[in-house]
Amino acid sequence: MYRIIAVLLAFLLLSAFQLSPRQQQPLPPQPTQPGTAEPGPNLPPEVQKDMEKRANAQRQAELKRDTDRLFKLSTELKDYVDKTNENVLSLEVIKKAEEIEKLAHSVRTKMRGNN
Repeated sequence: MYRIIAVLLAFLLLSAFQLSPRQQQPLPPQPTQPGTAEPGPNLPPEVQKDMEKRANAQRQAELKRDTDRLFKLSTELKDYVDKTNENVLSLEVIKKAEEIEKLAHSVRTKMRGNN
């Protein structure tokens, strides 16, 4: 029981933080709709660079917040698992594992740059 949850947690955490070389390449520019906050070709390079820096800083802050939350959830999951025995699987354990999975997916998506 503990092994299964430990393996699940390890897999989720590793998949959230593992970046392959393909994921580190910049994504091709996507067409934007008028009125969006995406930098356009008419902006001076300094302004566009400043906007990119701000977006990266915001993404980094979100990653830090989400990884802190991921750490807290995994600690809580360990505590729940420690309180159960081999015959009882708490619904809280399952819910916590699902929450960790969703957050890990969100972190992985943000690391790729796909907000």
